[in-house]
Amino acid sequence: MRFGLFGSAQARRGGPDVDSGAGFREFVENNVEAEALGYHSTFIVEHHFTGFGQISATLNLLTWVGARTTTLRLGTAVIVLAWHNPVLLAEQAATIDLLSGGRLDFGIGKGYRYNEFAGFATPMEEADARFDESLEVMRKAWTSDRPWSHRGKYWQFDNVVVEPPTSQKPHPPLWMGAGRPASIKKVAAYGYNLLLDQFAPIPQIGERIALFKAEVQAQGRVFDPMSVAVTRSINVVMTAAEREKALETRRAARQRMDRLARRPDGQNTASMMSYADTSEAAEAGALYGTPDEIAAKLQTLRIELLRHQRALPHCGEGLRAYDLRAITAGISFAGGITNDQFEPTVATERW
Repeated sequence: MRFGLFGSAQARRGGPDVDSGAGFREFVENNVEAEALGYHSTFIVEHHFTGFGQISATLNLLTWVGARTTTLRLGTAVIVLAWHNPVLLAEQAATIDLLSGGRLDFGIGKGYRYNEFAGFATPMEEADARFDESLEVMRKAWTSDRPWSHRGKYWQFDNVVVEPPTSQKPHPPLWMGAGRPASIKKVAAYGYNLLLDQFAPIPQIGERIALFKAEVQAQGRVFDPMSVAVTRSINVVMTAAEREKALETRRAARQRMDRLARRPDGQNTASMMSYADTSEAAEAGALYGTPDEIAAKLQTLRIELLRHQRALPHCGEGLRAYDLRAITAGISFAGGITNDQFEPTVATERW
């Protein structure tokens, strides 16, 4: 298993005295530092209309990270297909894959935040159908060398050849975010890799991985443990007061996310909306503590996960370069987990 990053950066609004790009530049530097420390990948979110500056142009920022690194895998977690012209998106993804020497991991999803669907004037009820059609178009775009046309419910294209070609063949690895059983089964049916969220407690993670593994094997395929990624929130805290503040910040971030995602009728069935809003639930889905404590918790997580897959912990509010070094030192030496044994994704999600 390997280490990686998962998360976001923040571009703050303000007057002439506010450097709105500082958060993005810090995020890029953290990724450069992570590569130097031996981290394997970085996965970046896509969110819109939040009011607090989360990453919206995911592939643009990822291209900048790719230009500053040489080995770090470049992932999206996730691009919501319902909001994008699939041909333009296929071209953009192919470009970063080509420029980076085949380092793109293309994570896709259906979306779960009501405010984003409302902002794009797209009914949430169309999410599944738009996802399926867009994915069909993108796969055709990446694998067709001759002109083709498409006549669908949402998209029409005439006599097109999508350029440039991708570096990875037949296309970059596809990852899908899922949590509910039906969604996990669909990922297995597609034959794609599975992204699991940062909030589920460890036993539930194990259940989801077991279901995915069983579904893959039921279709006659060999289950690859590296086809599943689990995000965890990691935050280096040295005192009880710092831990409590970090958990309060995490709960506040979760509540803000819920407000953005909640439908007016309350009928949002996404798994991301199903977790309890308590301090106990917040800590159950997080790895907070000193580097030694985090290493010990990773050992516990490893007992559950090593039977199935790789893990991608996600780092908490305000991850700094020295946190990356402290976590790496704690895991590698105090915890006894090597980079060949475990892959957390340490996220820099800024809320």
